[in-house]
Amino acid sequence: MKEKDRANYWNQHYINQNTGWDIGYASPPIMEYFSSVRDKELRILIPGGGYSWEAEQLWAMGFQNVFVLDLSSKALSSFRNRVPGFPKEHVLEEDFFQHQAQYDIIVEQTFFTSFEPGLREDFVQQVYKLLVNGGRMVGLLFNHLFSFDGPPYGGDVQEYRQLFKPYFHIKTLEPCYNSIKPREGRELFIQLYKET
Repeated sequence: MKEKDRANYWNQHYINQNTGWDIGYASPPIMEYFSSVRDKELRILIPGGGYSWEAEQLWAMGFQNVFVLDLSSKALSSFRNRVPGFPKEHVLEEDFFQHQAQYDIIVEQTFFTSFEPGLREDFVQQVYKLLVNGGRMVGLLFNHLFSFDGPPYGGDVQEYRQLFKPYFHIKTLEPCYNSIKPREGRELFIQLYKET
C-alpha cells in the first residue's frame, strides 16, 4: 500500500471513530516505566502515535523532547487541539519508514501490530536506524494470535525473539503484569536495547 493510500486508510478509521486500539488514555504499563526514568532530556519518539495520550502525559511529566509521528492528519490534528502547548515541530506527519532522526527511546504501543508480518523485519531495521547506540525500544506487543486477518496482527514470544535478537539486547520480553483489563494475559512488556 502506498503512503498516500495508507494515510487515507488510517484517516478514515479516525473519521469513522473505528479506533479499537485506542484506549482513551495513556497506557498504564508504559507510564509506569517512564515514572522511573529520571532524565527528562531524552529524545523520545512515539511512532504511529495516533491520539498520542502517552505523549500528552510524558509532556505533563516534564519530558521536553517527546516526538509524535503518524500518517493520519486527522489523529494529529486532534492531538494538537487537545494539547495546544505541545511543540508544533515535535508533531510529525510522516511515513515512519522514511523518517530520519535519532532517538534515545522509541515507544511501542499498537504500532508494530498495524503492519503485516511481512513488514516486520523492515520495522525492526528502521527502529534500529532511528535509535542512538545504546538506545531502547520500550512498550507493549500482543502475545496473542488473532482469528482474523488484521490489523491488528498478533504474534508470540518465540517469533519476537527471533525477529529482534539479531539487532537488540532483549532485556525484557515477558508477560505484562499490569495490562488494562481487556488485554490481560495477551500482552508482553518489552525493553530492547540497541546493540553497539
